[in-house]
Amino acid sequence: MRARIVLSCGQGMSNAEVAQKLHITGATVGKWRERFRKFGLDGLLDEPRVGAPRKITDQQIEEVVTKTLESMPKNSTRWSTRLMAAETGLSQNAIVRIWHAFNLQPQCGEFQLLQRPAVRGEGARYRGLYLNPPDRHHRT
Repeated sequence: MRARIVLSCGQGMSNAEVAQKLHITGATVGKWRERFRKFGLDGLLDEPRVGAPRKITDQQIEEVVTKTLESMPKNSTRWSTRLMAAETGLSQNAIVRIWHAFNLQPQCGEFQLLQRPAVRGEGARYRGLYLNPPDRHHRT
């Protein structure tokens, strides 16, 4: 959105025209236009957010997703949130949030990525989806 704002402004459009075109407020256009004017591309990056920093690292998230998709627990036919929590050292609630963010669901005793078949593969893909989940999902 920020890039679209800046590009539209670069075409000579007014704040009101950009706001109407992108279905956002004029204040939003003004904010990002000014930040780009002052700081260039760095002005379009996120600023640190308030609140406590994330406690679960990208590596831990990757481990949970990889284990879920590519291994089976000992003495069980499928992973449960409790088993995965015990295996990874994360809370059961954290496992639920991670599985939900990646839309991981048990299917016939196996986990599958529903509606996201291209996700299996390198860890970077897992991290990318976790850090930028679809609109209906939230970060852990």
